[in-house]
Amino acid sequence: MKPILREFPEEFTTERLLIRKPLPGDGKAVYEAIQASLDELKPWMPWAHLDQTELDVEANIRESYVKFLTREDLRLLVFKKDTGEFIASSGLHRIDWNVPKFEIGYWIDTRHSRKGYMMEATAAIANFAFNELKAMRVEIRCDSKNVKSRAIPEKLGFTLEGVLKNNSISVKGVELRDTCIFAMTK
Repeated sequence: MKPILREFPEEFTTERLLIRKPLPGDGKAVYEAIQASLDELKPWMPWAHLDQTELDVEANIRESYVKFLTREDLRLLVFKKDTGEFIASSGLHRIDWNVPKFEIGYWIDTRHSRKGYMMEATAAIANFAFNELKAMRVEIRCDSKNVKSRAIPEKLGFTLEGVLKNNSISVKGVELRDTCIFAMTK
C-alpha cells in the first residue's frame, strides 16, 4: 500500500499531554520554545545554530504538515492537555514502511524540562507506532554524551543495540562523536 493511503489517528493523548500533527499557525509557539531553549539545544541540534526567524519556523512547520500528510515523515507536536501550551517537538522519522520501522526524535522547551513530559510523550509515541502503525521496530538515536536524551530510552526499556564510534561530527565541528542506537522491537 502506498504510504499516502495509510489511515491512522492524527492526534492522541496521555494523562497530561495532547500529541498531534503540526498545523499551519503552530510556528509562533515553536519559535518561542526554540528561543527559550537555545542554550540547551545548541550542543546537540545543528538547526539550533541557524539564525531562524518566526517565519522560517512557520515554513518548517508547514513543510512538516505536508510530509505528515504524504506519510514521508511524521513530526508530532506535544502540548499540555489542560492548557494547550506547546512544550515539545517529537515525531517518527527515517520511516521504512516496508518493515515498518521508525526513529523517534525529540526536543523539549527548556521551561518544561525535568517534569517527565518528554518521557511520557516518547512512551506514547512508541505505543502509537506499535499499535496504530504496526511497527516492527522503533529506534532512538542520540549522541553518547547527551545524558538527558539517553536517559529516555534507557528508562523506557529500549535496548542499547550498539554505539557507532566516530559516527558524526560535533555540532561545532571540532570533534568526532559516537551515536547510541536504542531499539524496541515487536
